[in-house]
Amino acid sequence: MRVLFVVPYVPSLVRVRPYNLIRHLAALGHEITIATVWTDAQSKDEVEQLRRNGFRVQADYLPQQRSLWNCLRALPGSTPLQAVYSWQPALMRRLDREAANFDVVHVEHLRGANYGLALKAQLSRCGKTLPVVWDSVDCITHLFRQAVNRSQSPLRRLLTRLELGRTERYEGWLVKQFDQVLVTSTAEQAALRSLLPAGQQIDCLNVLTNGVDLAYFTPGTAAEREPARLVLSGKMSYHANVSMVAHFVSSILPLIWARQPEASLWIVGKDPPARIRGLAEDRRISVVGTVSDIRPYLQRASVAVAPLTYGAGVQNKVLEAMACATPVVAYPQAVSALAVQPGVDVLTPHGPQAFAEAVLDLLENPAQQRAIGAAGRQFVETHHRWDRVAMQLEKYYDELITAKHQ
Repeated sequence: MRVLFVVPYVPSLVRVRPYNLIRHLAALGHEITIATVWTDAQSKDEVEQLRRNGFRVQADYLPQQRSLWNCLRALPGSTPLQAVYSWQPALMRRLDREAANFDVVHVEHLRGANYGLALKAQLSRCGKTLPVVWDSVDCITHLFRQAVNRSQSPLRRLLTRLELGRTERYEGWLVKQFDQVLVTSTAEQAALRSLLPAGQQIDCLNVLTNGVDLAYFTPGTAAEREPARLVLSGKMSYHANVSMVAHFVSSILPLIWARQPEASLWIVGKDPPARIRGLAEDRRISVVGTVSDIRPYLQRASVAVAPLTYGAGVQNKVLEAMACATPVVAYPQAVSALAVQPGVDVLTPHGPQAFAEAVLDLLENPAQQRAIGAAGRQFVETHHRWDRVAMQLEKYYDELITAKHQ
């Protein structure tokens, strides 16, 4: 089938969900056209890499001034700023000319939803009935409700309060506008359903989990593991990850150092802000920042930590560490979307003291390290293969196309 895949950021090894869905749909024999916006030299290079990999890509530059203008225009109204941030009229004009040439349209995230709405309107004008799928990924309202109280940034809490009422109304309306709506977990599914008016039901809201590239993320050897080396990974410009790092370093790491002062930490992930970069003043903390390949850090660490205080959906940082057979210690929030067995596949202590104790137990018990790591790898092999996730998405597409032609 011919799929138009609209993403409000360039699919890449950092934007793993669209990147892997596209790759595996193509491997199933489907013809994929990617529509996206790029914002800097790195994302422009990622567009060119997609083209070199054989994908057809429609991409336009989205300057920051355009995003700010979009938000300023939306501010007096009730539309969430998230919903307009990535709007690029030039890209929409391209898509208007091509919309009727596909079998299905797939649009990702709240930031991309307006493209889906506009494409539905254009298809209606053309008399076409092809389905439009909105992959919400996560429920942004669910995320913002947590951030209002738990974000460590006063500015983030203020902006979230501004947005929360807007997203509650908008997502509750948006979920009824598409032929299919997808989310990463049953928790996100329930969160979106809760935004519907009392008594209203929706049948087209389904779960499509995240996967992990098991050929790319592989276990290292025991000899590669550095004793007492911890790793904390994720996109470091993301507010929930910034709060997670701050919490770990201020509330948990001192408890670990009290018993194992030689323990060291890698903080690995794209675009760490100044408040995270400043943590490297302690020689035991290395703020690695943006890397082209995160695998060596996951494969060489003794323990991966994910003390996420708030968040939504499936945490790729956890899946990637598990795929590398690195034992994971996480707050329950970080694995709530996964069907893991606590104490078997991962350790899920509550609170700073219990978290520190769990990490120390692993550092002092190499056999337990290996057992939790091996169980984690087995878990992702069983439940989170991208090829199987893509096959489920293909099934959703087929069902929609068949229904449209009945």
